[in-house]
Amino acid sequence: MTHFILIRHGQTGWNREERFRGRIDIDLDETGMRQADAVAARLTECEAAAIYSSPLKRAMATAEPIGRRLGLQVVPLEGINDMNFGIWEGRSIDEVREQDKEFFDLWRYSPEKLSIPGGETLDDVRQRVAATVDDLAARHENDTVLLVTHRVVCKVLLCHLLGLDNSHFWQIAQDTTAVNRFQVEGGRSTVTLINDTCHLRGL
Repeated sequence: MTHFILIRHGQTGWNREERFRGRIDIDLDETGMRQADAVAARLTECEAAAIYSSPLKRAMATAEPIGRRLGLQVVPLEGINDMNFGIWEGRSIDEVREQDKEFFDLWRYSPEKLSIPGGETLDDVRQRVAATVDDLAARHENDTVLLVTHRVVCKVLLCHLLGLDNSHFWQIAQDTTAVNRFQVEGGRSTVTLINDTCHLRGL
């Protein structure tokens, strides 16, 4: 059995502004850095064997305080990179709603059907993330593994683990530095925790 702790990165300015981030490499803001420290303090005793992160700065900056506390080097992993939002990247939700209403309505109400020009679909994200988790489970049998990644990745992966299709995407909540836990054994998964942010209560 492999135990996984899945963590969404901390807050960025674009989270507050509600901009599509995707592969644009932006930093945590001041609140995000405090959130990263808080989740690191929470995970100090988790006895992880490895910590992997999306290669983007906002994820790496969330992972690094955890790695320091655990004495682990953070390994960047392309398989858990954020969704490529194509032509939407850097644009605000209001802009996309006004300029690409048909596509935006799909995103809000039928996200599993959306294909953003120049970007990925939710199914594309799901396939690469599920394959990455399968590979890590095979390499880390009987270990605890930390994954630091992005909202879309967390939501799609949790749908996959729960046996839900991507039409349930909006039914999975993922706040900044949310902690999720699941385990994989013999190709079967069990989710034990979703969207826990108790470490942020003191901020």
